[in-house]
Amino acid sequence: MSSAQRPSYGTTWYAASMIPIPEFGRLAFDLDVDVCVVGGGLAGLTTARELALRGWSVALLEARRVAWNASGRNDGFVLPGFAESMDRVIARVGLADAKTLWALSEMGLRYVRSAIAELKMPGVAPIAGWLKVSKTDNREKVLANVELHAELGTEVEGWPTERVREVLRSGHYFHALHLPRAFHIHPLNYALGLAAAAQAAGVRIFENSQALSIDPAGVRKRVTTSAGRVRSAQVVVACNAHLGALLPRIAGTLVPVWSYVVATAPLGARLSEAVAWRGAVSDTDLANHHYRIVGGDRLLWSGRSTTWEGDPARYAVKLKADIEAVYPQLGDVVIEHAWSGMLGSPLHRMPQIGELTPGLWLASGFGGHGLNTTAMAGTVIARAIAENDDTWKLFTPFELVWAGGRLGRAAMQAYYWWFNALERGAARAARAREREFRRAEELALLRAGAEQPQIEAELGAVVPAEQLPREPELAQLPADPLSAGEAARSNDGQ
Repeated sequence: MSSAQRPSYGTTWYAASMIPIPEFGRLAFDLDVDVCVVGGGLAGLTTARELALRGWSVALLEARRVAWNASGRNDGFVLPGFAESMDRVIARVGLADAKTLWALSEMGLRYVRSAIAELKMPGVAPIAGWLKVSKTDNREKVLANVELHAELGTEVEGWPTERVREVLRSGHYFHALHLPRAFHIHPLNYALGLAAAAQAAGVRIFENSQALSIDPAGVRKRVTTSAGRVRSAQVVVACNAHLGALLPRIAGTLVPVWSYVVATAPLGARLSEAVAWRGAVSDTDLANHHYRIVGGDRLLWSGRSTTWEGDPARYAVKLKADIEAVYPQLGDVVIEHAWSGMLGSPLHRMPQIGELTPGLWLASGFGGHGLNTTAMAGTVIARAIAENDDTWKLFTPFELVWAGGRLGRAAMQAYYWWFNALERGAARAARAREREFRRAEELALLRAGAEQPQIEAELGAVVPAEQLPREPELAQLPADPLSAGEAARSNDGQ
């Protein structure tokens, strides 16, 4: 297959700014190795690299190009935790095991940071900080989330509304949770750097080599492609919702979800006037919205998830409207790149990690929270195979559950719509309360005989009573959120 015929990385901003590596050839012969990894996304690449570093011979099969889908198309946020809320994780496994799982998720974050620094990956550009901002004035909920993160052992800060609005100049936002050690990256360049590192460690990578069948019986398992076969003692299936006919029972446990992402044309100085924060931002628990500044003065913005494959151009129009609603001072923004990527979400929203049958392993179901959890999964499975480590058993409570087929997808989409409608309604109500509060304050000042300049000065400092005040337990925004110290921490593996 010629280079022109090979599947591309699409119309993403990542593809336009990627640091290319040489393509990997197709498997066209039979091969014997210790481990065969099926899937060339981040989970497969991490697993393969870690096993090779431990001295095992590894072949990796990828149906298209390495990191062609979710691994190279995602938002680029590297956060601790999972797609599922930790409250629900605690309810299922108890606080002690939940803390251990959280620590594993943080290990995944550190793995990504260390790999970038140690391998000196070009074009990945980690930038520190993640803000989870609230679109309502529910102070107690934010503080409870801050306290939960602190109890789990994470460095965390709570930001009051006025500090949030110093860096995110939008009336849509109130309080925020800040994770200073989270960061964001160029995920495609990271994945390609990881592929190059895996190859350097001895992994034999084969692109355009779709696994058509797996025979897991016996001491030597067999993975068959259209032009060759791999025999190995261990097989790791590191695929997501593209499993299809290869392992239909596993594929049926995942709800496919498409996320839509846009990147604007350069916005110049007006972007920094609206968004004076270079870290990542999420203003939801689900789809709407996640964003960050890339390329100096572009806004990368995602949301509007669906359980079917939609036209990215159609959703780009909606995302453009979302940007302009949150930051009207940006004016008419031009969308230069629009794309989608598919991920697989189990009903419990936790990774599927473990041994299916003796010698057949699964790493899947990362559910939109994959940069840290794929690194974690690859490390956990490599340790299980090479060192007989049983850490993977912590994930056994999150069993393989049928996701309901088409009815399950419809139910999931209905839930997304319901959740987003509820969230938007609550946000509108919070903004309306704030407007009413300000109007009441203005009227009170007028009745007191204040002059207009005084009224404007007073109102500029007023926030609703329900909003977060400046209190000792709430961390204050550093003078420079992207200080050299934070940048150094994001690169030194701490």
